[in-house]
Amino acid sequence: MNHVPVLSSELISGLEIRPGGLYLDATLGFGGHTQLILAAASGVRIVAIDQDEQAIVCSQTLLASHNSNIQFCHSNFADYEPQNAKFDGIIADLGINSVQLDTPKRGFSFRHQGKLDMRMNQQQKITAAEIINHWEEAKLANIFYTYGEERLSRRIARRIVESRPFETTTELAEAIAHCVPPKYRYGRIHPATRVFQALRIEVNQELSSLETFLKNAPEWLKIGGRIGIISFHSLEDRLVKHGLRDSYLLKVLTKKPIQPQDNEVATNPRARSAKLRLAERLS
Repeated sequence: MNHVPVLSSELISGLEIRPGGLYLDATLGFGGHTQLILAAASGVRIVAIDQDEQAIVCSQTLLASHNSNIQFCHSNFADYEPQNAKFDGIIADLGINSVQLDTPKRGFSFRHQGKLDMRMNQQQKITAAEIINHWEEAKLANIFYTYGEERLSRRIARRIVESRPFETTTELAEAIAHCVPPKYRYGRIHPATRVFQALRIEVNQELSSLETFLKNAPEWLKIGGRIGIISFHSLEDRLVKHGLRDSYLLKVLTKKPIQPQDNEVATNPRARSAKLRLAERLS
């Protein structure tokens, strides 16, 4: 499992980990940030949640030596209820993890041929294939424009409706590439990138889940406890910025988001768009 957590030193120092503290990793993934929190101070305990069961199973193996300090929970962070627990710190890394991207059958990336799936939680019913093959053209155009900020959303939606059904990620990416102007087709990013982002957000209801989490999480912090959230695109970052700023329970610690240093981007190119924002619970 080759997943490198991003902005890890900035996140850990920003949290000011307390010995014996209780922390919530709201997006466990493959355990990178959880491992660093456990190593930062003695006697730390963690509640680690993820909606991807594969991630939890892998993390239980990778973190086996720490399992007595970790409570694993299969849940979307929007649905999580801490009962009466109060945390010294909360983290959420909103990026899709490298293992999900690099597993063809999960269908997150058009760099590998796989079924159009994109479900973080494999138990949910709706998949990317359902959306692409059955939703009406106007609705497709709307999600591409809203969640992918794709300016050719109508043209792409029209081509998809004319050419469907699609079974694989690569079929869909090729259809998108062939309906856009050459200048766009051979630009800096692949023309399917924004559409795939939009589909993933829609399948997993990522933005509405994030809004719910941002509303609930400040209540879960102890006074003086800190929350750190890493986002990867402007839609997420905007929600995080406003969610932290608008909470009467929080004091924002990052006027501008913390971004990766050049050396981190050089060793882990997926970190280049990451932004970290931090806030502290007020009395």
